[in-house]
Amino acid sequence: MKPFKNEPYKDWSNPKEIQKMHAAIAAVEGKLGKKYPLIINGEKVYTDDSIISMNPSRRNEIVAKFSKATMHHAELAIHAAATAFPSWKKTPAKKRAEYLFKAADEFRKQRYEINAWMILEVGKNYLEADADTCEAIDFLEFYGREMLRYDNPPKPLQLKGERDELKYIPLGVGVVIPPWNFPLAILTGMTTAAIVTGNTVVLKPSSDSPVMGQILTEVFEKIKLPKGVLNFLPGPGAEVGDFLVSHPLTRFIAFTGSKEVGLHINELAAKHQPGQKWIKRVIVEMGGKDSIVVDDNANLEEAAKGVVAAAFGFQGQKCSACSRVIVVKKVYDKFVEKLAALTNALSIGEAKSNLNVGPVINERAENTILHYIEIGKKEGTLITGGTKSLGNGNFIEPTIFGDVAPNARIAQEEIFGPVLAVIKAKNYDEALEIANNTEYGLTGAVYTKSKKRIEQAREDFFVGNLYVNRKCTGAMVAAHPFGGFNMSGTDSKAGGSDYLLLFLQAKSIAEKVK
Repeated sequence: MKPFKNEPYKDWSNPKEIQKMHAAIAAVEGKLGKKYPLIINGEKVYTDDSIISMNPSRRNEIVAKFSKATMHHAELAIHAAATAFPSWKKTPAKKRAEYLFKAADEFRKQRYEINAWMILEVGKNYLEADADTCEAIDFLEFYGREMLRYDNPPKPLQLKGERDELKYIPLGVGVVIPPWNFPLAILTGMTTAAIVTGNTVVLKPSSDSPVMGQILTEVFEKIKLPKGVLNFLPGPGAEVGDFLVSHPLTRFIAFTGSKEVGLHINELAAKHQPGQKWIKRVIVEMGGKDSIVVDDNANLEEAAKGVVAAAFGFQGQKCSACSRVIVVKKVYDKFVEKLAALTNALSIGEAKSNLNVGPVINERAENTILHYIEIGKKEGTLITGGTKSLGNGNFIEPTIFGDVAPNARIAQEEIFGPVLAVIKAKNYDEALEIANNTEYGLTGAVYTKSKKRIEQAREDFFVGNLYVNRKCTGAMVAAHPFGGFNMSGTDSKAGGSDYLLLFLQAKSIAEKVK
């Protein structure tokens, strides 16, 4: 087998690629409004009630309708997964990995169409959508190879008169609850990590991006994944999600989303239920309030470009997004001038137009972000932006506030939108102290030419993913195992060599021999 390598992005400066993307978007627009079923034990189940997926660029445009699951359907899905588990766990690891490799090939074949669905459903531009699809392919290829590695673990110490062995076995039935902001990549990564390790899954997609779950389910149906191994269950979190998490047959939960929901899941999962035989394993990746530190000897042009990309890429709707830039006083004014100029040059509009900034995910998010902008106007100096942008969608101008206090609300609370707080620090030491003053610890970056200060950041900047002289977004599978500290979650290190262990348990076997 060839060594793993990341799937390369398309070149969106190439007119031929743009034409292909336009054609794919037009084709997908001809399919909008269709209703899709639940998938339970390989069977399609339609319900009267629906979850409606809307185009955030066009508030009145329905992307798709999905049958809405109830607790009854959740019960059926859990039992389907439990029934499929005994045979699936005994399926050879090589065969399980082959399903992932086949799914990766299917994603490659459908790449433009998948990108088009993502552009219309969550408002990504072409590069952001393509990067999401590429990351999903990377997860499939990487986790398939990782399972083959775990299937051949190193031998433990061999005691005299014994044959000693350590093997990894699956956990059981898992509930996977992915976010909408990386709607294919994270959904695919969590789901297939669970499946390739021999577990069975109930997948409850985000109500804002269920099409991506439908695509994954259809791909695995096409390549003939056994029934019951993957069950697709769109439904409300407060009802269906809580039921799945609390169910005594649920062995583990993999979740990516907000701090509030992650803590709620952790609390629910910790409570023992009648008939439950295990302590449930919880894998959660939650929020971030990520900082980029700009030192007084930094390349300010590069730093400004990196901050703008990390703060306003996909409208700041990434847990890894830069929402705070901490600038040493000596270069503060010069840096802010460059930052504002680059931000003011960004174009805003419909995602399918492939501009720099598209819509935020829904009207509720828009209202929340605009509320924080009003708070920011009281807590700092408005440098640029600060209003809703024109258009029949959820458009907000990229917004920067200067002179923000380190403990201000907009410097502490996760906004999840295109809002950046600029904080002034006396020196580099104070900048690092400020960078560590939130309850989160996901990503961070420093721009400095000093080797000593780089080493200082390596030791003292308390984040799961630290970047030096580059932006704090864009983690790559296998190169940047992803996950954070504190209220950013359980530091899962998705896309890294430790990740599959979260879906496995180790069994030690010692056999007496003559």
